Amino acid sequence: MVARYHLPGIAVGVIDNGSVVYTRTAGSLQSGKPINADTLFKIASNTKAMTATLLARLVEEGKLQWDDPVTKYLPSFRMYDPWVTKNMQVGDLLVHHSGLGEGSGDLMLWPAPNHFTPADVMAGLRYLKPAYSFRAGYAYDNVLLVVAGQLAAAAGGAPYAQLLRSEVFEPLGMSRCQIGTWNRLEVGNVAQPHVQLDGQTVVAGSSGPIVHATTMDAAGGVYCSLHDMLTWAMNWLAPTPQQLAWLSPLQRREEWATYTPLPISNREYGWNETIFRGNGRGWRISNVDHQMTVWHTGDLSGMYSGVMLLPFQKSGFVILIDTDAEDARTVLTEVLLKHFTAPDNGRSVASYTDELARDEKAQRMATVPDTSSRQPATTQELAAQLGVWRDPWFGPVSICEGNGEVRFTSTMSPRLAGQVMRVGTQYLVHWDHGDAEAWLRFPADGQGTLHMAKVDPNADFSYDYQDLAFTREQSCK
Repeated sequence: MVARYHLPGIAVGVIDNGSVVYTRTAGSLQSGKPINADTLFKIASNTKAMTATLLARLVEEGKLQWDDPVTKYLPSFRMYDPWVTKNMQVGDLLVHHSGLGEGSGDLMLWPAPNHFTPADVMAGLRYLKPAYSFRAGYAYDNVLLVVAGQLAAAAGGAPYAQLLRSEVFEPLGMSRCQIGTWNRLEVGNVAQPHVQLDGQTVVAGSSGPIVHATTMDAAGGVYCSLHDMLTWAMNWLAPTPQQLAWLSPLQRREEWATYTPLPISNREYGWNETIFRGNGRGWRISNVDHQMTVWHTGDLSGMYSGVMLLPFQKSGFVILIDTDAEDARTVLTEVLLKHFTAPDNGRSVASYTDELARDEKAQRMATVPDTSSRQPATTQELAAQLGVWRDPWFGPVSICEGNGEVRFTSTMSPRLAGQVMRVGTQYLVHWDHGDAEAWLRFPADGQGTLHMAKVDPNADFSYDYQDLAFTREQSCK
């Protein structure tokens, strides 16, 4: 796997019948020291199960109930629809059936760093139009997990990061896990995210010693080591009496109950005979080769993770990778799964990777438009469109002349800055930092609504440009 996908670093651990039977690490830190089982990786959305468990702990302590209205703890909470605001319950924050579209509002979280706060996310929710009826479907979101973190703080009487440490990390002995603000140098042994640039794997940006709390901490901000993640997994697969006292079987079942059905792809059906997928509270539940699995993944800023549990076998595994590695994680997950679910029908790494490469090439050729004819836009051709524009939740952006070119810059999300280009009669933004490019759909006269859309329809859903609706406020200064 490391050779096929040029992975800079990876840590893998396997549990079989309630015991850790295998660990393997590869790669080096920036210091040159080897990655080991204590190296911290960002686990991204695997944080969500920990946030759900924090809420479960608060339920057990009598500080909240799953069916309490969110407004009981967060009176300023508002969704676009007042009825949804009134009826949104604590449990609804975790199961992706709110009515929000996939990744809706994620531009308040990504790309990071930016200037949005959890309070900004709360204030922006009321402007995000629903994509379907409340509790009537599924679309993955992150912003309501931010709300869940705020609710935990309000009900628990302490900041989210402090509660997660005291209610989850410390009782389980997850001593290396970090959340909130901490010092890389003091903690030590921290993997850095990597990205692909001009065919090379490079460290993603430069990071100072201080890791700061982020708006999306409750949705994806935890760092943990392989050792700690195996401790986390063992707590679910083979809990000790002390762990069952810490979190009761009732609350464990609450987290693994299915609240929202999930779609099943042709690949999942073909590879694993999957006929059921559902979303629990911070977890996903599905069948693989007629066996129950409970799992989640995490993808964020050059860090990929996976946790896979087979509860009835008391088995599972953890994968931590320090680069953008969706295919690598997918293949390694499948190869490891087959050892438990269908050992006589296993496939090689090469057979999976080749299949994914063929499918992705065909999909890209079929769906991604050709923008190779692009030319820099000029201030003359966009004279009626230049100015400061504002979206009610994303805030102001400027489309103005800068350094001899037309530039798009965001006040609240400074990384979203780039040059405006023309492709035929259309315009797009080529971002300075390599983010997913966006079409600019200008109104005819400069006085209507400016909309945006992804150039590559397969780009990460967190680039929710389609949710933006800008009106022009003033001319360029």
